[in-house]
Amino acid sequence: MTDNERTAEDWFAQGNNAYARGNLDDATRDFTMAIRFKSDYAEAFNYRGLVNETKGDLDSAIKDFDEAIQINPEYAVAYYDRGKVRILKGDLKGALTDYNKAIYLNPDNAYAYFNRGLLRNQINDLEGAIGDYDEAIRLKLDGAEAYINRGFARSRKGDLDGAINDYNEAIRLKPNNAEIYVRRGIAHYRKSDLLSALADYNDAIRLKSDYADAYNLRGCLRGFKGDPVGAINDLTKAIELNYSPLYEPYSSSGLARDETGDFDGAILDYSEAIRLKSDHVYAYFGRGNARKAKGDIDGAIADYTETIHLKPGYADAYFNRGIVRRAKGDLEGAIADLDLAIRLKPDDALAYYNRGNVWNQKGAYSAAIADYQKYIDLGGKRIVDYVNIQDVIRILKTKLK
Repeated sequence: MTDNERTAEDWFAQGNNAYARGNLDDATRDFTMAIRFKSDYAEAFNYRGLVNETKGDLDSAIKDFDEAIQINPEYAVAYYDRGKVRILKGDLKGALTDYNKAIYLNPDNAYAYFNRGLLRNQINDLEGAIGDYDEAIRLKLDGAEAYINRGFARSRKGDLDGAINDYNEAIRLKPNNAEIYVRRGIAHYRKSDLLSALADYNDAIRLKSDYADAYNLRGCLRGFKGDPVGAINDLTKAIELNYSPLYEPYSSSGLARDETGDFDGAILDYSEAIRLKSDHVYAYFGRGNARKAKGDIDGAIADYTETIHLKPGYADAYFNRGIVRRAKGDLEGAIADLDLAIRLKPDDALAYYNRGNVWNQKGAYSAAIADYQKYIDLGGKRIVDYVNIQDVIRILKTKLK
């Protein structure tokens, strides 16, 4: 059969075969020939749009879908396909309109519900996303993806039990998918079920030994559970696997090293986190703590000062800078910092106790007594550094007579 003897349907069928084999240029030619023989061939425009999408020519894909819809305004698949491409182009509003129309025209398209659910999750319409995943599941969408994504939406919404139930079903359907274990582990962690979270992270690593996210999460969990050595091992592995963003495991490793007393190692890790993210508040704060522990008062003050510059309302940074300023002999600076720490956290008993120490050192005994008493009133321990605070108050009162 010569080219001229072929019908539009012949070219369309040949184009489908070429598309299925991945021969995109041949498919484009064949669908174009089908359109040349039949200018109102909506399906040919739509399939050529799919080929253009696969090639990455999104503008041409949109034009083809537009033509298909103009020819047949009831063509549900064309709206669905155009919606997918509009998402790739960042046109979320247009994509939502297309998915709505596709579902209106064909309410039994599970994939349209699923994709609209993904879009609604992206625009923070969590109720709408969950409803769409419900429909996709009701329509028996193949695989575990609807359960995985409904679990994620439920987790974001705070329904952790519902999320875990969805992840359980997803694991039943895809028991070797490490990502699902990680997501369920996060939900368990947020419920403070640390043992279940650890078990899920372990399973994820068992299934995927190079899973950087799982090592990072397990490392953070081990640090939280008081296992800094285990945390360091996992976080080091996450770094080796190039976890993204890389500053996170460095910062978490710094905290874990600090807890083991490896202050030099902590400073190195925090410094690397800062190199990777120059505005990393908690890396500056953590490095300040490590420098303070090493006796590097000026270095600690510099880090706390940068912490405050980046996060002016960070009470703990003012508190810690006040402590090291006192150690340096800058009593006025210490009072100023502890004043701000108390203003930001008025129920912080230790801030009153430490300001009381500075007032005492300055000879301002009335102010010291008031702060020590406030410390006790807020539930502070009566014995600090083997000294009875009430005895201190009694002694200071005699000095006022």
